[in-house]
Amino acid sequence: MSKKPPIESPFATWSPSSWQAFEARQQPFFEDDVELGRVLERLAVLPPLVTPWEINRLQQNLVEASAGKRFLLQGGDCAERFDECRPDIIANRLKVLLQMSLVLIYGLRMPVIRVGRFAGQYAKPRSADFEGQGAERLPTYRGDMVNAPEFGRQARRPAPERMITAYERSTMTLNYVRALGEGGFADLRHPEYWDLDFVTSDHLRAEYQAIVDSILDALRFTEAVSPLPISNTDRVSFFTSHEALLLPYEEAFTRATSKGYYNLSTHFPWIGKRTNTLDSAHVEYVRGLRNPIGLKVGHDLEARELTAILDRVDPDCEPGRVTLITRFGVEGIEEALPRLIDVVNASGHPVLWTCDPMHGNTEITEDGLKTRRFENIQSELEQAFDIHHASGTILGGVHLELTGENVTECTGGARGLEEKDLHEAYESQVDPRLNAEQALEMAFSIVRKCRTMR
Repeated sequence: MSKKPPIESPFATWSPSSWQAFEARQQPFFEDDVELGRVLERLAVLPPLVTPWEINRLQQNLVEASAGKRFLLQGGDCAERFDECRPDIIANRLKVLLQMSLVLIYGLRMPVIRVGRFAGQYAKPRSADFEGQGAERLPTYRGDMVNAPEFGRQARRPAPERMITAYERSTMTLNYVRALGEGGFADLRHPEYWDLDFVTSDHLRAEYQAIVDSILDALRFTEAVSPLPISNTDRVSFFTSHEALLLPYEEAFTRATSKGYYNLSTHFPWIGKRTNTLDSAHVEYVRGLRNPIGLKVGHDLEARELTAILDRVDPDCEPGRVTLITRFGVEGIEEALPRLIDVVNASGHPVLWTCDPMHGNTEITEDGLKTRRFENIQSELEQAFDIHHASGTILGGVHLELTGENVTECTGGARGLEEKDLHEAYESQVDPRLNAEQALEMAFSIVRKCRTMR
């Protein structure tokens, strides 16, 4: 793929606040500008959550993923909750990502980039600004960073102070995850610590245990024949990500360095499907960041506009800069993805392709619950692998909404959950997630699919 010459952007002047001159969609209405200003001033001087050198390391890993030398596993909650900032929930969330990555490393024979949708995923886009109960209409719940899910006037009032709480919860989460990693929780020589209490399928449990035993044998052999410590396998690293949705918050953590501006609230910000238009404030905001960025892409983004967005956010065609996260649904991917691949190839931008098989497959039950069918999620992901293989491109990652808890929000999987089972443990306030067992099953599905393509 030839590198295009640099493109002179019509928006040559960028600053962390230049997005304010553009249309900012999916933003809450804060009633008190003075209160909002005070909160943003406080956030702007607080310590960042991540560092530029961590971000640079992630981008280099993403370059390798786009070349088929690594695989990106991006997953976590659809929307974090303040009251779920607890050690057990954080540890379970980390554990399921580690278990999935262990399966992928063993099955794909390549390193896995672990990116969690946590430590900042507190804001969510919504399809409507207001919702009603009876005669009363109130602002829609937009995530704990903005308001509360309870239907009440005070709870639904967008409150700037919640951004401070979101920062504090993100800091606590990140500190605990790092402490777990440094303390040996994620030591690859002790994968038996990653218990499978949540797995009800004997087949899944046996399959995972066989992988654990094989890795332990390999590590023991390496330590026996090598005089050098295998330090690079002692621990596993991870990165954080969230949708860069609430722009005042993101701006507050955009800090200048000698290398340029970084958003230091996360390693890997992404733009969602509802805010990914060329004229949006969100596209304007991310184009000036040194972070690698993700871009959700669906049916409604036309080829010409996608090319223009790529030109704007990646004028130098920089490897690792842009990750395209496709989300079409099981019925639409066969028609839409090949066209999209042709457009991007013609543009000259060296993107990393990943698949979000969750969002295009959301359904509403007769009881009014959002759900997703495991078999549809699996099918879209498998079709994505086939289409990229046929096109000569590489599907380098997957983007999943999942939890380490034993929830019942998506139907299907090894346990055979049906619609009638959803009420047993439906906890999400926004979108349905794969539970821990379904997430692990999805990792095995990826491995099986990739092996059939070799």
